[in-house]
Amino acid sequence: MANSGQKVVLITGCSSGIGLRIAVTLAKDEKKRYHVIATMRDLKKKDKLVEAAGDAYGKTLMLLPLDVCSDDSVKQCINNVKDRHIDIFINNAGVGLLGPVESISIEEMKRVFETNFFGAVRMIKEVMPDMKKRRSGHIVVMSSVMGLQGVVFNDVYTASKFAIEGFCESMAVQLMKFNIRLSMIEPGPVHTEFETKMMEDVAKMEYPGADADTIRYFKDVYLPSSIDIFEAMGQTPDDIAKCLKKVIESNSPRFRNLTNSLYTPIVALKYADETGGLSVNTFYNLLFNFGPLMHITMSILKCLTCSCLRRRTI
Repeated sequence: MANSGQKVVLITGCSSGIGLRIAVTLAKDEKKRYHVIATMRDLKKKDKLVEAAGDAYGKTLMLLPLDVCSDDSVKQCINNVKDRHIDIFINNAGVGLLGPVESISIEEMKRVFETNFFGAVRMIKEVMPDMKKRRSGHIVVMSSVMGLQGVVFNDVYTASKFAIEGFCESMAVQLMKFNIRLSMIEPGPVHTEFETKMMEDVAKMEYPGADADTIRYFKDVYLPSSIDIFEAMGQTPDDIAKCLKKVIESNSPRFRNLTNSLYTPIVALKYADETGGLSVNTFYNLLFNFGPLMHITMSILKCLTCSCLRRRTI
């Protein structure tokens, strides 16, 4: 139970990666300003979180089961919070999907949207009415730089992030009238176990339905370039957690928050040309015409970008 003066923070997707580090970072706040409710679908996967939380577990951090894809689970989780009072809701739960779109079934696409879009909407719908009654609250949605700029072979994942960006941009206007803030956190590549495993798996997979050229472009062109970018520009889950903490502690939190300053010029390409040609042609040339140059550039960037620069956030 939260102590007087503590803000109640509910976070989805806390079994690993970014969600785990956000939960631990807030639970270990030196001033003990937060009572963290960390959620995950399967509490059998709580061990990493409990270990990382240390003494904070059972004091400033508690666990609840939650499946964002289930109406009943969402309602039961929020009902288990005292007075349904949540000061800060952090929607972090998400899934990825990578590969040639011809080889991805519609059912797989729906699963991505069920978590990344409808899961977030389901949670916001449940916490928002109580925040409106209190005329107070902060909703933080973990989006992605791919919610601002499309990335080849990430078509479905990108679409799910574009969808939640559009939804939240629309909601933010209404919520301001109720004194509720809405913020998007938009990381670029982040080093997590999930990302590493996904990269390893997709390199070995077969892609029925996709032609040989497309598979070759994906495996021999896109994947090596993606790995270069991850190594040169990737942040850690701790970087993202620290960035988010700054956002929720700001007196005037921004709506959009890119966590990696190295991505700012990449996103700016899109808004520099209303026809869209500049960004599309730039990414085409970088991937298919200047691949070796891009590899060298990323290698140099990796050498130049020390850990202190990689930690630069908003």
